[in-house]
Amino acid sequence: MPELPEVETTRRGISPHLLGQSVANVIIRNPRLRWPIPANLPELLAGLTIQAVTRRAKYLLLDCGVGTLILHLGMSGSLRILPVKLMQSIEPPQKHDHFELILSDQTILRLRDPRRFGAVLWHAGDILQHPLLMNLGPEPLTADFNAQQLFEKTRDCHASIKQTLMNSHVVVGIGNIYANEALFLAGINPKIAAGRIGMTRYNRLVQAVKRFCSRQSKQAVAVCVILLTVMVILDIFSSNTGFMGVEGSAVKNVIMRLNKSDKVNAPVFIVSVVSID
Repeated sequence: MPELPEVETTRRGISPHLLGQSVANVIIRNPRLRWPIPANLPELLAGLTIQAVTRRAKYLLLDCGVGTLILHLGMSGSLRILPVKLMQSIEPPQKHDHFELILSDQTILRLRDPRRFGAVLWHAGDILQHPLLMNLGPEPLTADFNAQQLFEKTRDCHASIKQTLMNSHVVVGIGNIYANEALFLAGINPKIAAGRIGMTRYNRLVQAVKRFCSRQSKQAVAVCVILLTVMVILDIFSSNTGFMGVEGSAVKNVIMRLNKSDKVNAPVFIVSVVSID
């Protein structure tokens, strides 16, 4: 499952390609995700301009002025940016490519989700009043997530501190691994009741959560940069007839395997093409 840093990295990766673009077409290949994709979404989005790309918890939010497109990657989802003119040479739609936005500059935003636990939803009006978002807790790297807030939230709480950290009504984006790591860094038994923890330990825990999430965010960006660099270099090589004895067609096959791979734990691939005269 993409964690919070990967989702934020995805937001940063797709944002420059989407901002200011209008929606030319919407393709729904399989509407049966965690919640059904609205059948009238193509009509709702037609001609709308994407004004902002934001995030709340693990939900990616595409602000279209009159409403917001909500994207969630679920357990196995990923987003890809693909220029339409490259579709034939790089990658046609695959079995698990369920949804696409085609933009006015002919760029495609494609959602791939093998397990179909992701979501594509539409909300008109104030997006923060959507039922999935309105009761969420604070973001872990903001000032709203602090020891005082956590202390007050957990008085008379009998659930374990690990379960409490994983409760999105308390703080968003802390899954099983992140909770374990933060509690280990803070020196707190994950089984202890949240209501038994005092301010001193909550101060340590909040700092541990912030430190771990910040570190993971930097690592997520580094992984995406490495993947993008590899794909661009391979594409440069494939634009020639051969490189060190490797034919261009063979390198193109490597690019296709990289792009098709669902084993690489990265939430977004942005396919870049660099031509060499």
